[in-house]
Amino acid sequence: MSVERLQLPSGVVRGRITPPPSKSLTQRYLNLALLAGRGLRITRPSRSEDAVQFRLALEAMGWRADLLPGESWSLEPGDRPNTGTEIDCGASGTMLRFLTAGLAVIPGEWRLSGAARLGERPIVALVEALRQLGAEIQLAEGASALPLRIQGATLRGGRCTLDASQSSQFASALIMAAGAAPEPVTLSLHGLTSAPYLDLTLQAMAEFGVVPERESETRFRLSSEGYRSHDVDVEPDVSAACYFAAAAALTGGRIDLRGLSRETKQGDIEFLALLARMGADVEWRQGGARVRGTGSLRGLDADLSSMPDQVPTLAALAPFCEGTTRIREVAQVRLKESDRLAAMTRELRRLGAVVEEGRAELTIPGIWAHDEPPSADVCVDSWNDHRIAMSLALVALRRPGVEIQRSSVVEKSYPDFWRDLAAAVT
Repeated sequence: MSVERLQLPSGVVRGRITPPPSKSLTQRYLNLALLAGRGLRITRPSRSEDAVQFRLALEAMGWRADLLPGESWSLEPGDRPNTGTEIDCGASGTMLRFLTAGLAVIPGEWRLSGAARLGERPIVALVEALRQLGAEIQLAEGASALPLRIQGATLRGGRCTLDASQSSQFASALIMAAGAAPEPVTLSLHGLTSAPYLDLTLQAMAEFGVVPERESETRFRLSSEGYRSHDVDVEPDVSAACYFAAAAALTGGRIDLRGLSRETKQGDIEFLALLARMGADVEWRQGGARVRGTGSLRGLDADLSSMPDQVPTLAALAPFCEGTTRIREVAQVRLKESDRLAAMTRELRRLGAVVEEGRAELTIPGIWAHDEPPSADVCVDSWNDHRIAMSLALVALRRPGVEIQRSSVVEKSYPDFWRDLAAAVT
């Protein structure tokens, strides 16, 4: 649904929802197919803007992509890569980082570009680590790192150290590329943040036949075995499911999240446990999870460094919780599609909440735990960030009269979010 300004619904969330396929896994599978250089069938790929952008990049490189019945993609490499092609990464930081590393092992000359905000997001630490392995990469001069130029097949092997404090995507990108390098690679990580996303990458690599030797929690060795072809079925997106779990907990409703597994490597699954600590009833059952609101939520002190995508989600719940909520150790979310700490601070204040913003934290008292929130009409901004838009929709469930600008940004990860939310609100 492409809507630039939308009246957000208020009410109780009830029913069943099947979360969309995982954007994170779809992008990893596409990257691994590229590195394997072999055909792949993806069943139930993410239809998000980011995932489609990645598929189009493969097509620009000479791959053939067929859309099959049953929501599947069939991908086949061309006879020779379309070297010299400019590849548009749109607003996808994941795609930019994966291709920066991956194209360093693919023969050809490559040029990566993207949206203005993407050029401002961190990439230098990844490029410096790739250069330690011989990769020839040129960054643009000036404020933006884009366009970025890569001489393919220059990443050889050896030892490198990576500063992964700004994004776990650096580690995922480098370790996947190392699995296709012609010589062994020893990789040491420093300051790794959002570690569950690296675990998700390692799981995907294993499906394609490459299992790095883990010498310690932050040191890996990869031999030059290469990837094999592997058809995949994409599991539901836990990050997307969290919005509906939070909505049920906030409104005293009940939602069945179909297809979720508590054994998933997607790190945001821990957000359901966080909701249980706050007072929601979370029940795992055959075929998924059920989340039920119990009438009140408790504020808490939460280190969200391992699930930074849920920072705006928890911030949206905080004004309605008993006591004060503190979200900490999340400086990295300032480097996402927006500065998410600044975005949630400004928009929650606009809605009438109280927020104290620190360098790497938010502190939010539960001023609406007992008192009704304001009801005056107000228009908030998504900051052109899908997670800000979906999180502000949670606030509107209990705080009526809210419109949101640039609402179509949810297409980046969850194209049907507004439709699914409207169907669940009673």
